[in-house]
Amino acid sequence: MVDTRLDAREIDGEPFGDIMDALDELGEGETLLLINSFEPAPLYQVLERRGFTHEAEQASEDEWRVRIQHAD
Repeated sequence: MVDTRLDAREIDGEPFGDIMDALDELGEGETLLLINSFEPAPLYQVLERRGFTHEAEQASEDEWRVRIQHAD
């Protein structure tokens, strides 16, 4: 189940701030679905430091979907 969806492809400029804002608003047990045109590997370390887990999958050649939630 996805509670919040953020398509980084629709953001004009660097999406990092928008992603962090969405994570700040994410409640316990909620999931953020991040959609991006490439695998956002540098983000994974930031997520871990902030107490989140993620699952990434490549939906198509130019679309990655990353499900992010609070670590248990």
